[in-house]
Amino acid sequence: MTILTLNAGSSSLKFAVFSGTERPVRNFSGTMDRIGSSAPIFTMRDPESDHNEKVEMPKLDHEGCLGFLLEYLSETYGIDRYGAVGHRVVHGLDRYSQPQIVTEEMLEALRLMTPLAPEHLPAEISLIDDLRKQFPDLVQVACFDTAFHRDMPQTARLIPIPRRYEAEGIRRYGFHGLSYEYLMEELGRLGDRAAIQGRVILAHLGNGASLAAVRDGKSVDTSMGFTPTAGLMMSTRSGDLDPGVISFLMRDDQMTAPQFDHMVNHESGLVGVSESSSDMRDLLARESSDIKAAEAVSLFCYQAKKWIGSFTAALGGLDTLVFSGGIGENSPVVRERICDGLDFLGIELDEEQNMANRALISVRSASVRVRVINTDEEMMIARSVSRVLE
Repeated sequence: MTILTLNAGSSSLKFAVFSGTERPVRNFSGTMDRIGSSAPIFTMRDPESDHNEKVEMPKLDHEGCLGFLLEYLSETYGIDRYGAVGHRVVHGLDRYSQPQIVTEEMLEALRLMTPLAPEHLPAEISLIDDLRKQFPDLVQVACFDTAFHRDMPQTARLIPIPRRYEAEGIRRYGFHGLSYEYLMEELGRLGDRAAIQGRVILAHLGNGASLAAVRDGKSVDTSMGFTPTAGLMMSTRSGDLDPGVISFLMRDDQMTAPQFDHMVNHESGLVGVSESSSDMRDLLARESSDIKAAEAVSLFCYQAKKWIGSFTAALGGLDTLVFSGGIGENSPVVRERICDGLDFLGIELDEEQNMANRALISVRSASVRVRVINTDEEMMIARSVSRVLE
């Protein structure tokens, strides 16, 4: 069976094609970036031949990009039939706590949830709708990013505002669940006992960044909350804010709700503090000559350090710390700065192993194992599709 996975962001679309159901094998994968701009980029990677291809596309929306992708796969690889399609769906509220086959009832529920994730859900729903029109008999499976955190304790879920709003679904949900689920499965595969019985902090540090505290394989807390904008500062997202900032800007700056939403999602975080770039690599390259770039990097590392400290307290100690995501997997400098001074928690990096991006970067004598694991949300989607079909 051929499984197509689709992972839609507000201006991107990641895809992968897998074969087999019991243990899906990736055939090839790629991304479409800058969707909606005048020059979107299509990148395809074939792991078997190590062939990479980059193509400039015409200006297209997500629906147009899906058509481009399906035509490309048909003409280049002869794939015009799929056993199933798996989608990353960012929000499932409390209603969807595990991967499920898409139904009309689910789509209606997702449309009602759109205000909770306006940066993601419209694109995801659009892809599902378009595939249903083209291939009405095709099985589509929704894999929810919030599902990993479904067992968080009530204390971690509550938001301290009037209780009546909880009935309207306003509470902490957490995100990056597909990444976290994959990382926990990898920990188990590596034989780390903490994956099943232990205390783990997972740090998914990329354009979107969050951390999760996991005890005995279950999420007990996470930095993102009601929306993916909360928690740790990110490439363009603010992370947690003093609520007074909102009322101040709306009162004194006449900022509207849509303007504020755009600011905290697209103009804040690393790019807002540095005023130059949202890319950690750019900021590290210029931090010696640009104080704002240096402060953006410093603030990111400082906030991540605080989250690790607070989650260690929530877990009652720590056995394993995992770095993942684009920054977490590829930036030894950021990992070093985050872990610097955390030896009192049992965290101590091996400088040589860290700089070499090894899988295990803690010193042998440290009580906390610090690992680097490349996350794979597409593989997790393919595995979830297989389990649903079985």
